[in-house]
Formats: sequence, C-alpha cells, structure tokens
Amino acid sequence: MNIQTLKSKTKEMKNHLGVLYLAFKDNRTPWYAKALICIVISYALSPIDLIPDFIPVFGYLDDLILVPAGIALAIKLIPDDVLTECQENIDSLPSIKINGIYVGIVIVTIWVILIYLIIKALTSSKI
Repeated sequence: MNIQTLKSKTKEMKNHLGVLYLAFKDNRTPWYAKALICIVISYALSPIDLIPDFIPVFGYLDDLILVPAGIALAIKLIPDDVLTECQENIDSLPSIKINGIYVGIVIVTIWVILIYLIIKALTSSKI
C-alpha cells in the first residue's frame, strides 16, 4: 500500500465521519443508528482507546478495525434516502466549526463519569 492510497483512505474515512455527523442530526435517522453513530464518533475522537496505543501492534489494531467496522455498521443502519442526502450535503460540512478543545473536554468527561460509575458499581456489590 503506497502513501497515496493511505491518504485517499484517510480522506474517505473523514468523509464517512462527516456523513455520519449529518445523519445524526437528521430526524429521519432511527434512534439505534444515532446511538451507534454517537459511539463511533466518540470513540474515533476519544483520546482513550480500548487497547492503549503504546502496546506494539495491538495498540493500533483497534483504531484500524473497530472504527472502520463501526462506521460501516452505522452506515448500514441509516435509511438509504437519508444516507444519499447526507452524502450530497457533505460539501456543506466544512462550514460547520467545532472547537476541538471543547469536544475533547466533553469526551474526557464522559469517560470519567463512566469509569466512576463502573468503580462505584464494583465496590458497592459485595459478594
């Protein structure tokens, strides 16, 4: 695989994330598709991975397998008419500005709350 192929695949994945974002905002997208879209986009943007990146080989496998698989599954759950419309409107996406630091704060906050709830559940259930 050469560098041009890798660049085109990366651009394609960014476009898919944009399509998912537009589909998430669409009222015709079912709730279960929106839930999966939320999980996929959050995981793709999250600094926290299931397998830390410093672990050789396996650290990047989750990014190379889970994110594209989640994107593919989410796209399959979106109705065809909504998906087509979102793909046509992808050019309007650059006008949408998201400040990365605020998104990062929200994602880290969600992870901290989840970790807190898991720890609380594990420590409160005495066997």
